[in-house]
Amino acid sequence: QVQLVESGGGRVQTGDSLRLSCAVSGRTFSSSALGWFRQRPGEAREFVAACTWNGDSTSYADSVKGRFIISRDNAKNTVDLQMNTLKREDTAIYYCAAGFAMGDSPRLYRSWGQGTQVIVSS
Repeated sequence: QVQLVESGGGRVQTGDSLRLSCAVSGRTFSSSALGWFRQRPGEAREFVAACTWNGDSTSYADSVKGRFIISRDNAKNTVDLQMNTLKREDTAIYYCAAGFAMGDSPRLYRSWGQGTQVIVSS
């Protein structure tokens, strides 16, 4: 079982930057990817970014491409999400996840963190 703990959420203004971090512990045989998803009230969980377990390949949602960067720190065993040029529509609870394939479907991910809130105001 993989354990994931997010940190770094908060309230910022449009155009600001924020960095989320997810501490990763444990690894199952089927764990091959790490990802970030977000969820707004009343909406389904949405893919943001993903990377392979060692971080050598990444994938992004079109809505964040060019603004967000996912990175893997194997020494610290974290997966981070650097969010730049934040917009109001980035407001959501952000979740870290571990799964068996790098993709944009939540069904690929078996382990989830508790989430961290990001609020972007103008």
